[in-house]
Amino acid sequence: MRDISYRVALGGIVSALCLVTMFLAGVIPALYLLLPGIAGILLMIIAVEVNIPWAFLTYLSVSLLSLFITFDKEAALIFIMFFGHYPILRFYIRKIPLKLLRLIVKLILFNACIIGYFYVTVYIFGLDEMLDEFSDFGRYGAYIMLGICNMIFLVYDLDLDFMYRIYQKRIMPKFKQKR
Repeated sequence: MRDISYRVALGGIVSALCLVTMFLAGVIPALYLLLPGIAGILLMIIAVEVNIPWAFLTYLSVSLLSLFITFDKEAALIFIMFFGHYPILRFYIRKIPLKLLRLIVKLILFNACIIGYFYVTVYIFGLDEMLDEFSDFGRYGAYIMLGICNMIFLVYDLDLDFMYRIYQKRIMPKFKQKR
């Protein structure tokens, strides 16, 4: 267990990096999904280096600050509802022994978050344009889009595994040498 000053300093640095990526989502609107995903990957560092509750505390601080600081509230909302907490929750999900059950839990969590994000965006923020976009696909447009989102989620999940392994094998040993 690290001392409190190390945890606060690391949490502050990672929070600042997350907020910069969230701020860039407002500057470069085409990356409004990619940049919150990168911010979520940064939160994995806190979970690995300090602990999971500290990572959730960092997630909460970045979530609140991103609502106030960022231009793109939709990117902040997707960070709050999925990309911020999922990379941290994966550490608990990895403890499930059966791979199929683990995959089912991941998919249920993702679909609950994305459907919740959709309803909050449409009915609370009043962005009815999303409903119009789904009607272009016909009666099954929402289901087709959710299926595509699930495939993209599986790629993101593989990317999180890849980034975690890179951090453990290449980046973490370099930091341990310098201490």
